[in-house]
Amino acid sequence: MWNPRALSAPLALLLLHSLLALISAQRSTWNTLSGGAPLVVARGGFSGMLPDSSDASYNLAVITSGPDVYIWCDVQLTKDGLGICQPDINLANSTYIASAYPNKTTSYLVNGVPTRGYFPLDYTLKDLSSVVLTQGVYSRSNLFDGNNFGILTVEDLAKLRQKPKGKWLNIQHDAFYAQHNLSMRSFVLSVSRKVVFSYISSPEVGFLRSIASRFNPKTTKLVFRFMGLSDVDPSTNRTYGSLLQNLTFIKTFASGILVPKGYIWPVDATLYLQSHTSLVSDAHKAGLEVFASDFVNDVPFSFNYSYDPLAEYLQFVDNGDFSVDGVLSDFPITPFEAIGCFAHLATNATKKDKTLVISKYGASGDYPACTDLAYNKAISDGVDVLDCPVQMSKDGTPFCLNSIDLIESTTVAQSSFSKFAMTIPEIKSGIGIFAFNLTWNDIKSLTPSILNPFAKYRLFRNPRSKNAGTLLALSDFLSLTKNQTSLSGVAIIVENAAYLADKQGLSVIDAVIGALSKAGYDKPGSQKVYIQSTNSSVLLKFKEKTSYELVYKIDETIGDAANAAVEDIKSFASSVVVNKDSIIPNNDQFLTAYTNIVPKLKNANLSVFVETFSNEFVSQAWDFFSDATVEINTYITGAQIDGIITDFPKTADRYRRNKCLGLGDNKPTYMEPVQPGSLFGLITKEFLPPAEAPFPPLTESEVAEPPLPPVAKIAPASSPNAGTKSPQGNSQPKVTVCFFLSTLAVFIASLLL
Repeated sequence: MWNPRALSAPLALLLLHSLLALISAQRSTWNTLSGGAPLVVARGGFSGMLPDSSDASYNLAVITSGPDVYIWCDVQLTKDGLGICQPDINLANSTYIASAYPNKTTSYLVNGVPTRGYFPLDYTLKDLSSVVLTQGVYSRSNLFDGNNFGILTVEDLAKLRQKPKGKWLNIQHDAFYAQHNLSMRSFVLSVSRKVVFSYISSPEVGFLRSIASRFNPKTTKLVFRFMGLSDVDPSTNRTYGSLLQNLTFIKTFASGILVPKGYIWPVDATLYLQSHTSLVSDAHKAGLEVFASDFVNDVPFSFNYSYDPLAEYLQFVDNGDFSVDGVLSDFPITPFEAIGCFAHLATNATKKDKTLVISKYGASGDYPACTDLAYNKAISDGVDVLDCPVQMSKDGTPFCLNSIDLIESTTVAQSSFSKFAMTIPEIKSGIGIFAFNLTWNDIKSLTPSILNPFAKYRLFRNPRSKNAGTLLALSDFLSLTKNQTSLSGVAIIVENAAYLADKQGLSVIDAVIGALSKAGYDKPGSQKVYIQSTNSSVLLKFKEKTSYELVYKIDETIGDAANAAVEDIKSFASSVVVNKDSIIPNNDQFLTAYTNIVPKLKNANLSVFVETFSNEFVSQAWDFFSDATVEINTYITGAQIDGIITDFPKTADRYRRNKCLGLGDNKPTYMEPVQPGSLFGLITKEFLPPAEAPFPPLTESEVAEPPLPPVAKIAPASSPNAGTKSPQGNSQPKVTVCFFLSTLAVFIASLLL
């Protein structure tokens, strides 16, 4: 029988220490002050989508994020001393008040700054009853404005249909209202007798100190809000930078601080992260909780996050050193994803979803397309299938590049090779400097240039590395991939085979087959080889000569596919690539409904790969809340696709490892797939965009093609010949016009790409 008294003192002490360490570890899962998960506070509700502080915005925050969300109300006072929820002291920024009261603007000094507009203190609550809300951020959709959302009072927060976990009042302008004989203190104390508030914040020391003794911190916590470091608190005449140096003073009247996120993770002038400050640890040592503000999915903060808002939240809550105690966000669904599903994932966390992650020119969202850096980044980011779009040099060397036109992803237009510019309409519209006119030695000497598909929105990718990396010959690419045990396959993309054979005397098919054979891919192994093309004739030729997996790319948006077309594809391919709109079409960037494409193709035993998934919010429909993870989740769990083609493989691979997969009915609300048409249905008739015709179906005639032409024997030439005749195309014949352009014209054109 075991005798506890026989246990030696040293061993007992060791066990006690182990037990205490275990308890401590359990408590410190989160590096917050309390050891609990960070809070998510929805600023004005789901203000990234619906008008700030509207009942619909508050309800949407709870519907999409779940009942643990806290809702935020910026309190303004009316002429009759009643509190309303509005994000700005100037109502012109968030309402249609100018329509109700035209030419009634007034001017006031707000914190010493002359400001003209419509101020709530000039109107009674009854006056404002006819004023409706608008989306105050012009880059966001205003199509919900027709719902005539009215201004809410603070007391209305208790009457919302969807119940949040708590309510947060922010008192931004106590001193201003006091100057006009309106007491914010009296209002807050009065309304607090009717409605329980979890948090009350203010950037004015005087206001918080005046109410500190009236609130029990176990029920309502007071939070001091920091503004810009050089801004001045009107109640103390001190800058927020100076107040930041005395956190023990803040602790005398507040339980926490609310700071702009740049206080914690500052960025330099080029928008790259600097080292984090000691603010969070300093505040925690002083016994203060730290809440970070200014989180929005649709305004880039740092290039380090690669336009992925979820990655930004993880930087603040799961960086290994500290965690903020809460975040204030216009898009509350994203921090809930980060905290509930993606935080504390081990780097080698098990994949819980089998959807393939296929690169788009490597990790071309972070580095120039098809460079060694882009490919190595994709591998380290967890890609399954690495892609190489094969181009041919003049001397017959196959190499990897996203386009046959070197202008698109190199600086060739600014080089001496600009003299080779020409137009070949059957390949592309506009001018180009084509790979088959330069030798491989010429091409590999070029400087790569990162792709910026959303430059018109002023969204640029990783400027610090915009010309980094080197291009790879197909043989080098295959040497790289062959030794990567994490890869399940390679995707070799072949386009323009007919033109290259007929007009340039180059057989890209034979070059690819030869390179694969030389690299040992023609023998059984762990990695699959996928051959992809938009041309059935190319795939049929590969089927004739090899046993690789064949992937047919449908290069147009379709709404359906004829049975005969599907049967034709099935005769030569095992997988199909379609674009996102073919799966879930949209109208004015609002999803409408699922098409029948995925079930039809999968019923024919064809795998469905979908492109292109990018992190930039402008690439996503409004329904995805400017969050790439919401989009990926919808296509995988909602549309049931088999593969994601992405220029940011890290985002897609991280999704497959998140803790919320496989939970079934216990899956949290914020990980439910988006329902196409749900947001579109909220748009009132007068604001609806024009109806769009459905996309056409894919027909059998669009799939069938004549055989590839034989490889022509063409005498070597030092430069391309002008005025070559157009070859017979795979569909409608086109007229080729091939001519040289001036260096200046090419340079200007390259700047516009």
